[in-house]
Amino acid sequence: MSKYYFRFSLSHRLLHGLLILSFLGLVATGMPLRYNQAPWAVALSHTLGGFRVMGFFHRTFAILLTLCFLLHLALVLYRGWIRKQWKILWGPDSLVPQPTDLIDFYQHIRWFIGFGPKPVFDRFTYWEKFDYWAVFWGMAIIGTSGFVLWFHGFFSRLFPGWLFNVALLIHGEEALLAAGFIFAIHFFNSHLRPGKFPMDLVIFTGRLSEEELCEERPYEYGRLQKEGLLESLQADPPPLWMKNLSRILGGVSVAIGLLLFILILFAVFMGRNAVHV
Repeated sequence: MSKYYFRFSLSHRLLHGLLILSFLGLVATGMPLRYNQAPWAVALSHTLGGFRVMGFFHRTFAILLTLCFLLHLALVLYRGWIRKQWKILWGPDSLVPQPTDLIDFYQHIRWFIGFGPKPVFDRFTYWEKFDYWAVFWGMAIIGTSGFVLWFHGFFSRLFPGWLFNVALLIHGEEALLAAGFIFAIHFFNSHLRPGKFPMDLVIFTGRLSEEELCEERPYEYGRLQKEGLLESLQADPPPLWMKNLSRILGGVSVAIGLLLFILILFAVFMGRNAVHV
């Protein structure tokens, strides 16, 4: 029987689950508001009780995403400043971009076009770090503009009126960019790429088999062996119920995301055609 090792803790998995729920909810309620003339947006809003109800759910999911972001920041601060685990700020266990990521990116491009061997990755790859920091960018741009629009009465006392038009434009465009990136690039890198299709269960079970660890992150496997930390991460194989539940939750999430992506593309395409007509 293959050995398994923990890759993600329970807190990380729960936060990622909250992130999935809140992000899908924001896109499912926000894009119909943006493309409110599209037939599918009108039908979806009527199903949920109208655009006013859609706005209520949109703000509810915004609160959940903000809570997820604040909980993650609290966890990072706790590990860094209370438990003195400074390795989360730099080194192989950190999501902070480092010079080695540029080298990995260069070697990966060479491997793609057949001019070099496949790079050997550690715990986090350069594209995983990009995904991680995209959340911070999204919270800074989409979140800030969204709260300005939500609490317009308060912010209107502080800022000129034209700022709300800018906030509305930024909020919609950045949200569209985030949805497109997550549903097209992130979904492919995590689940739909060869070797993982149709679902990578690690973010749900938290466990990675020894074969997967050696194949996908050989540098991390060797480093953990050298540091004597590998055995401390050993875990029981994920039970069948956990794997099946993970497939259901993950499959539903990916399916909803891809459906929303198709509807968004349809709305954008039809909107451009309407402008040309």
